[in-house]
Amino acid sequence: MAKVIGPGSLIVDVTGFAPHLPIEGETVKGTTLRFGPGGKGSNQMTAAHRAGSEVKIIGRRGNDVLGQILKKHYETEGMSEEYIEVNDNDETGSALIEIDEATAQNRIVVIFAANEKVGRTEVYAAEKDFIDCDAVLTQHENTVDAIIASKELANKYGKPFILNPAPYINLPKGIFEGIDYVTPNESEAEQFTGIKVNTIEDCHKAAAKFFEMGVKNVIITLGVRGAFYSNGTESVLIPSIKVKAVETTGAGDAFNGGLATAIAEKMPIDIALKFATCTAAISVTRLGSSPSMPYREEILALMEKEFGITL
Repeated sequence: MAKVIGPGSLIVDVTGFAPHLPIEGETVKGTTLRFGPGGKGSNQMTAAHRAGSEVKIIGRRGNDVLGQILKKHYETEGMSEEYIEVNDNDETGSALIEIDEATAQNRIVVIFAANEKVGRTEVYAAEKDFIDCDAVLTQHENTVDAIIASKELANKYGKPFILNPAPYINLPKGIFEGIDYVTPNESEAEQFTGIKVNTIEDCHKAAAKFFEMGVKNVIITLGVRGAFYSNGTESVLIPSIKVKAVETTGAGDAFNGGLATAIAEKMPIDIALKFATCTAAISVTRLGSSPSMPYREEILALMEKEFGITL
């Protein structure tokens, strides 16, 4: 079994549904409230775990009610909590989500709380598991120190380092030097490169900017248009899979978790991208973020159906 490790955000989604979103000063009668495990780090590691990897997430939470929701999730999934620090004085990260049932529009307030206390020390405390891991995965719902430290350890031990640069944050350009895979969506690619991504030619231009920053492989997720890949020599566009979407909140996280497992298993890049695409496609047919992540057998079945690939 391949192993994926990295620092990641631990957040509980508190989601309220209503016939419409309230305007300033308005109270709207809602229909339902849902609590569920979330956060890009937790979502992506859940996706990687269900896709077939052993995962080690480096994070921090409180010992409060929301923290217990995360604890139950990891216990149920059989995911390691070895590097999840729990502190009675901390507040578990949360996302307050309002969803308009008529339009699917949403408003989100994210409170990172305990996640902001994960830095170099916490990442280096897990160094022994970087030595024998197969891929390192992280995102921008971390401190910059945690991102840099995980890249340092990945480079030190020659492990593929995957950075999902979401959400966009202002970073020193040097942070991209030596990154094996960067996986922005269209808007994030534009924010980091200044290239508005509308066409495949735009994807090539944005990728060239990332190459100038020191990135080795660029994957730009394009929603319903699929996923673009380039290493500067060759490129490919993997089409999306048509499904009936119920909720797209965790699609990007599903893609990155599936990709991390595929890279950890040393799949050829075109196969890895199709594996990640299938992971994302299944996730949008279900409600929730972490709970929507598909299991390996589901991913493999869709791989065979859509691409004729048997693994």
